[in-house]
Amino acid sequence: MSKFRKISIIGLGLIASSICLTIRQKDPAIQIVGYDNDKEVRNRAKKIGLCEIERSIEDSVSGAELIILCVPVGQMQAVIRKLKKFIKPGTVITDVGSVKLSVIEDIVSHIEDVKGIFVPSHPIAGTEKSGPEAGYAGLFEGRWCILTPTKKTNKKALKSVEAFWKHLGMKTKIMTPEHHDLVLAVTSHAPHLIAYTMVGVVDDLEAVTKSEIINYSAAGFRDFTRIAASDPVMWRDIFLNNQDAHLEVLGRFTEELFSLQRAIRKKDGEYLLKYFKRTRSIRKGIVAAGQDTGTPNFGRD
Repeated sequence: MSKFRKISIIGLGLIASSICLTIRQKDPAIQIVGYDNDKEVRNRAKKIGLCEIERSIEDSVSGAELIILCVPVGQMQAVIRKLKKFIKPGTVITDVGSVKLSVIEDIVSHIEDVKGIFVPSHPIAGTEKSGPEAGYAGLFEGRWCILTPTKKTNKKALKSVEAFWKHLGMKTKIMTPEHHDLVLAVTSHAPHLIAYTMVGVVDDLEAVTKSEIINYSAAGFRDFTRIAASDPVMWRDIFLNNQDAHLEVLGRFTEELFSLQRAIRKKDGEYLLKYFKRTRSIRKGIVAAGQDTGTPNFGRD
């Protein structure tokens, strides 16, 4: 059971709605109050009975013991600036952002003034769908939530937030914010960027019609580009707020791609075969290690 009995959720998209539905399934006595800056989104959430919906951010956090920020990372600072006027001392605040260093920088300085307690977290779960209707209660079951405390993070609050995510069915892992941002750049962010790019490449190929793409696409193309249907605003903010890690990973990816391009141009079958064998073996080893040891499998969503 979670120690938090009143929870406020700011931003009512896929993750927020899944949190609401999971709490209602596991502990219906918890009071959940939601708010979204978009009136139309609030109305949709209210229509499906997601949780109590307030028309102002002030009313949504009144009396809340835990505030969960479920907005794109680029909006965190603007939201916390509004919230800090209404946060009571000792209120625990966490987030679900896929980038941690920039979010910590945006939030900590503002809530220190009002003695709010921030515990950065990132539940690694999701689909390519978005909006309050997209959530479902089983989204977090067996998935990983990474918590990235700083030296100033309150240890008692950290344990409480960790227990909250475990209560929703998640496994937890503690990381430094820097390491989190590098890991996610490799396992989630870069693959999304490549998927968006591949869809853009197909669109630019005038010799291939859209009907041919739909009719003749193999499962590999459909599966790989599924994530390119994800929320554009969220991904824009992720790439703008984790610049160093992304440029490092994409630089290395480009180098690998150039090597493969050169091998194909030179018809160097031996190089390609060795490369594919090596990377296939690495892929199998990563999957086996994750399954056998229970270590985080960060490649999922």
